[in-house]
Amino acid sequence: MNVPKIPIGEWVESLEGWLETNFEPFFKGVKLVVGNIVNGLADGFNFLPPLIMIVIFTILAFWLGRFRLGAFTLLGLLLVLNLGYWEHTMDTLALVLTASFISIVLGVPIGILCAGNRRVQSIITPILDLMQTMPAFVYLLPAVAFFSLGVVPGVIASVIFSIPPTIRLTSLGIRQVPEDLVEAADAFGSTGMQKLIKVQLPIAIPTIMAGINQTIMLSLSMVVIASMIGAQGVGADVYKAVTQAKTGIGTEAGLAVVVLAIMLDRMTQKLAKKNKKG
Repeated sequence: MNVPKIPIGEWVESLEGWLETNFEPFFKGVKLVVGNIVNGLADGFNFLPPLIMIVIFTILAFWLGRFRLGAFTLLGLLLVLNLGYWEHTMDTLALVLTASFISIVLGVPIGILCAGNRRVQSIITPILDLMQTMPAFVYLLPAVAFFSLGVVPGVIASVIFSIPPTIRLTSLGIRQVPEDLVEAADAFGSTGMQKLIKVQLPIAIPTIMAGINQTIMLSLSMVVIASMIGAQGVGADVYKAVTQAKTGIGTEAGLAVVVLAIMLDRMTQKLAKKNKKG
């Protein structure tokens, strides 16, 4: 017995075509805004001489993590400069920060909504499962269809891939707030918004920061994949080295990604600890 194939692919392509036709102004607006944010950040990071930027990053790292993180940031960024990947590393940092910012702006409210409504959570959870398990390359296809080639589809694909941890851990952090504190806030006549801002969010901050940390790391893991659709940065250097089988260049560019990853990871961890102590 031949069972007819379910035309999922045709349905997806029909939906893609419908969205392209009916939401073209929206996609153009998103492309303009996101493109300007990424390019503005990249221009800002590359505006000052690299040595001055290294001093700024080192001071920030020292403030967050004292000597060890400050020393790593100084030596790591000097290595990136020495290898000749400074400008591309700053382009990558702009892409990662933009994708992370969009993920946080969208993810935290969705996480709050999930924490407060079980029906919303039951709808959002399988969508997040799909977003986290679908191969990242698949996100590039609709991103290119809607936003053409360049850095913008790279940012959009990174947001889709990296937003689930922020949503999940925001929801988890709020649901883990002790019930007696929530009841005490209710007993004092707090409104839902007052309870959220003054009780639930402050207690959930460490868990939310852990989600943001994972979002930044996942965004960084997308830089090489995003380079396949024209996103500039050190990921493009890694991709070029792979296509040309140049192990040395690939290793050097990979080291720049590693330095950036460790720096951002440690900084966000230290920031979360500072918030916890505060």
